[in-house]
Amino acid sequence: VCVAGYGHSGGNEILQLIPPPSLQVKETQGLCPERDFKVECGGFSTRPVYSLKYVPDTSLLVTSGPPDSSLQLWQVSAEDSDVIKPLSAITTGNGQPWAKIATLSTRGPWVLHGSRVDNVRITEVESRKNIYTAASRSSEELGGLAFLDHDTLLLCSAEGRLLLGDLRVPPSPLEVVSVPWVPSGQRWCMGVGHGPPGSASTSRPLLCLSSGGHLTLTDLRKTSEALAVVKCKVPSPTSHGDFLCVSWAPALESCLAVSGFDGAVRVYDARGWQGSGWEAEPTFLHRGHAVGGGWEGSGDPPPSVTTHTWHPQKARTLLSAASDGSLHVWDWVPPGEDC
Repeated sequence: VCVAGYGHSGGNEILQLIPPPSLQVKETQGLCPERDFKVECGGFSTRPVYSLKYVPDTSLLVTSGPPDSSLQLWQVSAEDSDVIKPLSAITTGNGQPWAKIATLSTRGPWVLHGSRVDNVRITEVESRKNIYTAASRSSEELGGLAFLDHDTLLLCSAEGRLLLGDLRVPPSPLEVVSVPWVPSGQRWCMGVGHGPPGSASTSRPLLCLSSGGHLTLTDLRKTSEALAVVKCKVPSPTSHGDFLCVSWAPALESCLAVSGFDGAVRVYDARGWQGSGWEAEPTFLHRGHAVGGGWEGSGDPPPSVTTHTWHPQKARTLLSAASDGSLHVWDWVPPGEDC
């Protein structure tokens, strides 16, 4: 597990952590005496780290953060070292805000990156060669991006527009994908689910989440028709949307998680979602970051969850991090089931 700080005072840590033994086995075990992460190696970044991705099948990390949209490349230490070393930077030639990033290793160690729709590109990580540049005149800020497979990519603008890119036709004009009505004046992000085994990349569920708590569920084969439009039960809309995160469970067909509004992670079950205009109740609410942290009575605001992710094998295990530097690993139990 890799984590990093995003403070603006410099000297932000980048750490690779060894999970507790109970997380390193696929089958469920009982109580384990060792419950803490251990630092395996680390380094320091002079920039705030707003996004961090592991490059599959390599020992490299790529990060992004202010003051511009360039990327930083890191070498995770060899066996005889405990240092994460900065290697180089992937410059973009513009002073736009920090870049969203996604990685792929099917054809090679690639990174998809951009801060706005008109500066999205794919770079080969080790050689820093430009592989693809999206052709667009839109200067909309990006809310998210993802590889659908090794030939196609999907972009979500912060205003809620979806755009599809095809790497086989460079320079490829981005295809605007029809979407259901989305409320204006809100920031949007997206989460792409996994399709049935053997299905095409376009046969996948897609979630779009707004800073006002609106959640739209569609299918990539026909994004113009919403399968469901619901309102997440969140305490208040978030104004900036920097921490918005929505993700599908990799090992559960209809479960998803939402964070970025406060100190909680909300798990939902989309089974039965139909129509629009109703409020969705979470199946499970993890509030561990917001309670017992010692901030009560200090005058400081409660911590906010900055990101979350699902464990790749343990179906109901998630990891989440918060603005107070806490990292939690937790299981959730459906209502009516014993722990």
